[in-house]
Amino acid sequence: MAGPVAPEEQKFCLQEVLDTFKLCLSENKDVYLEHYIAGWRGLVKFLNSLGSVFGFISMDAVNKLKILVAYLEGENGSQYVTIQSMLKYELDNGLVDLTKKASNPESGCRTLLRLHRALRWLELFLERLRTSSEDSKTSVMCAEAYNESLAQHHPWVIRKAAGMAFCVLPGRLAFLEVMNVGPPEKVVAMLGEAIPLISEVYQITEELYAQHNLLELP
Repeated sequence: MAGPVAPEEQKFCLQEVLDTFKLCLSENKDVYLEHYIAGWRGLVKFLNSLGSVFGFISMDAVNKLKILVAYLEGENGSQYVTIQSMLKYELDNGLVDLTKKASNPESGCRTLLRLHRALRWLELFLERLRTSSEDSKTSVMCAEAYNESLAQHHPWVIRKAAGMAFCVLPGRLAFLEVMNVGPPEKVVAMLGEAIPLISEVYQITEELYAQHNLLELP
């Protein structure tokens, strides 16, 4: 029987996320889907390390990652090597679900958009965590980040539940400890390296979706 301590492979490590997002971009700034997925798996570990508070986001992210992996490993996997190639392939072949009644409710484009929105929330939250003082309230930081990003895409019931969940978040030091990279100053320094990488991947994806008018896929 597994004990209360998470298996080593399930522990979050900020260094792993940093290394993965370094691999995300090609020389031409294409976003490799395989490394994007790997980076998100690391972020899911981060969410899970904080208990059930973020369960409503973590579980949804895991489901979305499974869908993308299936596309990447499927018969048309060569079309899903990068986010750019995925959008082109799905748009060219009428596979993007442009309405709620579309025949492709779990297209790669729609699935990744949900992760993309959540990535923005994590980016904003981690940046607040990096620049905050020891006595800053993580509940406030997390709520502010959520309200600037994911909240606008969630119904009232989810927003209400999220607000209640944020109220019981552990303190800033606990967040820094789960990064598993050493003392607080080392964590802050590594966040300073990781967040710009996450931000660049986010911005490239945002511009790509905006270019194709896909930011509001239902």
